Amino acid sequence: MTPAAPSNTASLADWLSYLEQLHPSAIDMGLERVREVAARLPLESTAVKIVVGGTNGKGSTCAMLEAILLAAGYRVGLYTSPHLVNFNERARLNGEIVSDAEFVRYFSMVEAARQGVSLTYFEYSTLATLTMFAAASIDVMVLEVGLGGRLDAVNIVDADCSIITSVDIDHVDWLGDTREKIGFEKAHIYRNGRPAICSDPSPPQSLLDYAKTIGCDLWLFGRDFNYSGDRQQWAFAGRQQRRNALAYPALRGANQLLNASGALAALEALRERLAVPQQAVRLGLLQASLPGRFQILPGQPTVILDVAHNPHAAAVLEKNLGNMGFHPYTYAVFGMLSDKDIAAVVKHMAPRIDHWFCAGLPGTRGLTAEQLAAKVKESIAGHQQTSEPEVAVSACSSVAEALAAAHKVSKPDDRIVVFGSFLTVAGALQASGRSA
Repeated sequence: MTPAAPSNTASLADWLSYLEQLHPSAIDMGLERVREVAARLPLESTAVKIVVGGTNGKGSTCAMLEAILLAAGYRVGLYTSPHLVNFNERARLNGEIVSDAEFVRYFSMVEAARQGVSLTYFEYSTLATLTMFAAASIDVMVLEVGLGGRLDAVNIVDADCSIITSVDIDHVDWLGDTREKIGFEKAHIYRNGRPAICSDPSPPQSLLDYAKTIGCDLWLFGRDFNYSGDRQQWAFAGRQQRRNALAYPALRGANQLLNASGALAALEALRERLAVPQQAVRLGLLQASLPGRFQILPGQPTVILDVAHNPHAAAVLEKNLGNMGFHPYTYAVFGMLSDKDIAAVVKHMAPRIDHWFCAGLPGTRGLTAEQLAAKVKESIAGHQQTSEPEVAVSACSSVAEALAAAHKVSKPDDRIVVFGSFLTVAGALQASGRSA
């Protein structure tokens, strides 16, 4: 039985509980239902629409675009997912997180337009946010794809410019188990005759073929744009535009120049509609922030938060850890969902970890601590040399318990790496008394 809709004076928590019960499955790929409801909503907007997809790097690219465009004086709406601690993190207007009251107002509008059509939590919140952005008279929308591209709710938007940051293996149950299959799904955010940016240095052929078939203006990293740098600064080179003497992005990590280059390529492609001075680029790169992406908390021991939850992201995290200064011991607070490639993630990270604290995660997709610990032990045993010392693996019922256990055994010069899922990082932020 369909639950009764909350009133327009109900709390955001009541509305979110309603959204969770409304559709029989959390993920239901397809655009028919969401397009039907969208047709009854006031979504028309003159804003420039930038849609960002990809396996990893989406959030960082969106954060840099938002910060640069705000520094250039534009009115900007940013939509990302998932959130870490509070649902409101998913939408920002002019740099400010949207209030509970605003979300409730636009949820009520979607409910009135729904007319019995069943929507998932993500589809419902996407329509509410797009309606909100249309009413706000903003200059630019920066919209992050939730999952894939072709059948994701964000793909109802006719993007003025689309960015694909990277293509790698993730969400295989919905997108396929090869880069070619996944690349085909993601490429569907591209549009005929519009700029289509690909930051992946080695894009799958399926993406290139689809871009050619629809006739988009494809910008490839290494062909149409690139970057160079030294220890002090870096430079972007596009088709016709160079941006020299740039400070390194505030966002940490080995791939951030790749993400920044994709963002700057999009801005070059849109330069006739969005003039962005050099100073805005410099300022935006320094001000961009994104919780949970190689985020380092103040204090000792060093605590690093990273939402790395697939092999590609784990490989980047391992490289970033290797670029840090010396730490005698590295402890992992590790929690993953059951449908992820746990063995491959552990394989990438194992050379850096001295002790694993495996945390149980909630929900139907969450693994218990004991299940995860068994998978970690199995993966380590498959790659460990017999001469190497045995690595400790502990099971903890929650992220908070795992983080407390890691703190208990660590020394000030050690480091604790929290990773494996958005839920894992969110649990650590809450246990540390921090908001995202």
